[in-house]
Amino acid sequence: MQWLRDMWTKEGPGIPKDALGKTGLALFVETLGREWWEIVKLNVLFLLASLLVVALPAALAAMARVSVAFVEDRNIYLLRDFADAFLRYFWRATAWGLALAAAFAISIYVILTYAAGARDNLVLAAPLAVALVVTAFLAVLACHLVVLMVMRDLPALRLLRLAALASVVRPLPALASLAFNAALWLAHILFYPVSVFLPATFNFSLGMFAVAFGVHRAAVIVLDLPQTTQPHCKPQAPNAS
Repeated sequence: MQWLRDMWTKEGPGIPKDALGKTGLALFVETLGREWWEIVKLNVLFLLASLLVVALPAALAAMARVSVAFVEDRNIYLLRDFADAFLRYFWRATAWGLALAAAFAISIYVILTYAAGARDNLVLAAPLAVALVVTAFLAVLACHLVVLMVMRDLPALRLLRLAALASVVRPLPALASLAFNAALWLAHILFYPVSVFLPATFNFSLGMFAVAFGVHRAAVIVLDLPQTTQPHCKPQAPNAS
């Protein structure tokens, strides 16, 4: 049974020390190619942890924590790290999950209300557009908030303020990661039933990895972290004097 235990507990692969640094899509593809099996296993852990609906926010936070480690190329012991993060962030993630769910519910209700009214009254098209923009910003804010929450333990108000700042500073990468998630689920729908196993294998974990990858740089900026926390960045040698 050693092989079964090692599959879940052994350290994941890393980046060779002499590898050239990559950025953007090239780095995303390289990291995905290196961590794909860990991402599949992470998806399984997420599904098991979220069987109880009440545990869904904590499972998302644990998955975000592991995904940030993938992005930063830190050593991963998947089962241990996921379980530790699940327990550590359970109550905070649940509280934020309820708050964000309520905010999204209100936003969607407002959008549907204005969309129905705009059919007969074009004046309502303006508030409808505002509601759409606010909802998109809320989605970007949620992406930054969950990643910031698992990167640093911060008071709720400061976490919300930093997430809003990151959403203003670098909204496009977060929007790109959300578009990537939408494409994953669109592929699942278009190619069903051939794609029936996509959610069970990697849709959730790959989507969260895309979010973590997309918003990580903004999180580093607003947290004022050292450059070495960024993927493929190596510390500079001190100047001899």
